[in-house]
Amino acid sequence: MRKIVYAMSVSLDGFMEGPQREIDWHLVDDELHGYFNDQLRDMGAFLDGRVTYELMAEYWPTADEDPQAPAPVREFARIWREMPKIVYSRTLEKGKAAWNTTVVREVVAAEIEALKARAGGDLALGGADLAAAFAAHDLIDEYVIYVHPVLLGSGKRLFPAAADRTRLRLTESRTFGNGVVLLRYARERG
Repeated sequence: MRKIVYAMSVSLDGFMEGPQREIDWHLVDDELHGYFNDQLRDMGAFLDGRVTYELMAEYWPTADEDPQAPAPVREFARIWREMPKIVYSRTLEKGKAAWNTTVVREVVAAEIEALKARAGGDLALGGADLAAAFAAHDLIDEYVIYVHPVLLGSGKRLFPAAADRTRLRLTESRTFGNGVVLLRYARERG
C-alpha cells in the first residue's frame, strides 16, 4: 500500500511561513534540493491544496528553460511537470488546472484510502491546510520535517492544534551542510 508523505520546511521555532507569508528564509542549496528531487522523483503523485498548487504553477512549468538555473532546479521542473497532481480545491476551475492535474473538491477519507491502495509510488502531500485536513482523518503515514536554522518569531505554525495525540517513530535524521536538519517520522498505528 502506498503511503501519504507530508514534507515541509519549518523554522526552529515552528513556523512554516513568516508573518507576511514569506518563505525567503528557506535554505535550499544544491545539496538539499538534490535530496528533495531524490525523494520526489519516484512518487506516484503530488497532493496539494489550491494555494500550494498555484504557487508551484507560477514558477515550475518553465523553470528548466532558464540556462542559469542550477541543475537541481531544472531537474525538479521536469519532475513537477510530469508528476500527476491532485489538487483539493472548492474554487479552482477544473479548466484552469494544467500539467497533468486533476481537481478534487473535498477530502473524503474513503477516496484517499482507495488512492493509497492503488499501485504506484507514495503520495507527496503539500500545503499546511490540506495536511491538517488529512491529519484530521488520520491519513498521513509519514512526516518529513526540514528544520531550518532560523527563528522567525511569528507566522503560520506548521501544525495547528490537534484534537488527539499522534504517536510517531523516528525513522531517519540527517544534517545537511547548510545547517538544515531532516527529521522523518512514521505514524505508529495500533
